[in-house]
Amino acid sequence: MTTAIMPQDKNSHIIQTIASYGKSLLGFIRRRVKNDADAEDILQDVWYQFSAVINSEPIEQTSAWLYRVARNKITDKHKKKTETLLDDMLADGEDYDDEAPDFKAILLTEATTPETEYLRNLFWEQLFFALDELPEEQKQVFVWHELEDIPFEEIAKRTGLNTNTLVSRKRYAVVHLRKRLAQLYKEISEY
Repeated sequence: MTTAIMPQDKNSHIIQTIASYGKSLLGFIRRRVKNDADAEDILQDVWYQFSAVINSEPIEQTSAWLYRVARNKITDKHKKKTETLLDDMLADGEDYDDEAPDFKAILLTEATTPETEYLRNLFWEQLFFALDELPEEQKQVFVWHELEDIPFEEIAKRTGLNTNTLVSRKRYAVVHLRKRLAQLYKEISEY
């Protein structure tokens, strides 16, 4: 049976929950995202959602609810990153190719089946193999800009290179990755 929490007790309940689950929940999130800043942002979103829900309805199993929300937030972050990465690699202004592979249909589907999980893993594996084929300068700019969300201006400060040089290096990387992923898409679609 769920007991209602009185308004004066809600703040203390939120504080107690943060104290009880904060460290373990942050550790759980950190193991599933690339950097601490993303982990902290996701944790903040979880606490915000928790405080909003606790004010409107009781939660029966707080621990299960918190970890489920954290998993959903992590998945949303990965989907958003995958979508922007795919947008950049598959449709680029005048170079847009009607024959470009439609990985979005595969990678961003809501369905989680063994097949979709296999295809997602295969995509990421092939992406990293293709990145390893690039000259280090092109690979690094692509990773910083696309996978770590570092703006070109920040990369320019780090490297001492001008933004146009960085954009050009990333462009070569994108062209290479498109070719390599088009081969993968062809193999998948023929299967």
